[in-house]
Order: sequence, then C-alpha cells, then structure tokens
Amino acid sequence: MYVAIAVSRTRPGERPTQADRRARSRDALLEAAARGLSRYGYGHLSLERVARDAGYTRGALYHQFRDKQELTLAVIDWGIGTWQQEVGPLIERETEPVAALLTLARGHAVYCRRDIARMAIALRLEFSGQDHPVGREIERGYEALVCLCEGLIQDGRRAGAIPAGVPSRTLALAFVGALEGTVIALAGHDPHDETLAARAVGGVLGLDSAPIARRTDP
Repeated sequence: MYVAIAVSRTRPGERPTQADRRARSRDALLEAAARGLSRYGYGHLSLERVARDAGYTRGALYHQFRDKQELTLAVIDWGIGTWQQEVGPLIERETEPVAALLTLARGHAVYCRRDIARMAIALRLEFSGQDHPVGREIERGYEALVCLCEGLIQDGRRAGAIPAGVPSRTLALAFVGALEGTVIALAGHDPHDETLAARAVGGVLGLDSAPIARRTDP
C-alpha cells in the first residue's frame, strides 16, 4: 500500500485551477515537512529545506503557513488524516480483532515507508513535559492510536483470542511501542518491515505464530 498524496484534482484535459495548484503545493509541502520532522525534529527543522525538498520556494511555503508551528500542526493533522484514509479501511474490513490488530501493524509499516516513521516519537520526546500546542496535538494523535488498540485488545480478550494478563491499557501501550520501534529500526527494509512489524506486535499480544503468519490480501 502506498498511495501518492499529491493526487490530481482535475479531469483529463482540464487546466488546473488555482485551488488545484494550491492543494498540490500544500500536500507536497506537508509531506516534505513530515520527512524533515522525522529526520531532524522540530527544533532543527529548516523551512527553507522543506520548501526545496517539496520543489517550491520558501515564499510559497510562507504563503500557506505562517511559521514553523503552524506548519507542524498542519503536518500532524495531515498525518492523522492520511493514516486514517490508508490504514483505517484495512482495519475496518477485518471481522476479528486479532486480524485487525495485525493488519494495523502491517498497514502502519507500509504507511511509514514515506520516511516519516520517526516523526511522532521525535515530537513526543522533544515536547515531553511541555505545555506546547505541538506537544498537545501529537499527544492527541498518540492517545487516539492507543485507544484504538486498547479497544481491539479488549474485543480480542472477550473472544478468547488474546490471553488475559496485563491490563488492556498497558498492553496497548506496549503494542504501539513495539510497532513504532520495529518500523523505525526497519526503515528501508521493505517488504520485511511489514512482516516483522506483525511478528513484533504478535509477540506482545502473546499470539502463536499461525495468525501472525497470515497476511491480509491487498
């Protein structure tokens, strides 16, 4: 799964409108900024480098974003939105909670092949203990992911598919930690990142190898 973000919003033969061009430039700038945040963090993010990597001028960036904070907040919102668009439907089509959790892990690994795997954890560490808009927003996204996993874990335990033991919240935190760490460590190692991400979270959940080995059809 790898969906290009800067998709065309015009029909074949039509001239792009100003809104189309603005949307394409915004998408490109957001993805370039996400890569920059993943590599350098917030403090060392260069807006000039972001604009250059996206193929635009710094003026074009400032035309859409007032400053680094506004850009970063938009990147976090973009990341949550695109993850939901690409990984969310894969999870929703699963009828069993364990399959949904393993599909989440595989889908997340593929999603992070944009070289943005470190973005969330880098921002969480950088803003840890601070009351800052960026820190609050990245924690909001992190909490949403943990709650999603916690709910699926609870469903899996009710179905007898996930062993009882540590509290569901604690297990969800371990699940997300194992997933993030594996995907970060295996950057550039596709397609093995997808398989090993599922194995890592399967181990956290206490699953046997059979359900982990099964791969969801694309």
